[in-house]
Amino acid sequence: MLDPVMVRLIAPPINWAGQYFARQGLSANSVSIGGFVLGVCALPAIALDYYGVALVFILLNRLADGLDCAIARATHKTDSGAYLDIVLDFIFYAVVVLGFAFAESGNALVEAALIASFVGTGASFLAYAIIAANRGVETQIRGKKPFFYSGGLAEGKETILFFVFVCLCPNAFVPTSLIFIGMCWVTVGMRIAQAHAAFETSAN
Repeated sequence: MLDPVMVRLIAPPINWAGQYFARQGLSANSVSIGGFVLGVCALPAIALDYYGVALVFILLNRLADGLDCAIARATHKTDSGAYLDIVLDFIFYAVVVLGFAFAESGNALVEAALIASFVGTGASFLAYAIIAANRGVETQIRGKKPFFYSGGLAEGKETILFFVFVCLCPNAFVPTSLIFIGMCWVTVGMRIAQAHAAFETSAN
């Protein structure tokens, strides 16, 4: 929901940074992998109740996620790079939730439900992208992407805001998670409805 607005706001400085680092010889894949490693460091930080430290790692991961795409645009985009980027993103989301599971095992059911909702949003997102690619459907409402980005109530920016909030207010993890789980399943329903409307007719 917030992604199209945020893309317009952050695109100019991120693209400038991408061009700068590309001239320094930094590759998009190295930034993707480095950002992922930083993101994984949030897991032990959360597990040990160092939520401020975890938040730093989460934000660094998201910064790297934007920077790798900008570097790819400044050099040359590859399908393998796009694949690596999206796979590491989805693993990162689950890793953060796993950190909260280690921190408070008593909330295991909520944390399991949260990961299940991530599976739902991820599956609906990727399945839509596959069919859209087969049909040659494109959109740039969230910037120029290597595959179709379907919208919803809970997208990337909402997920990061959720992570930021629960790191700042870990005692509110359960009620906040329940709200976000609901947002995720609404997003899944929206994408299914969008797919039905867009793909009901047979492809030419």
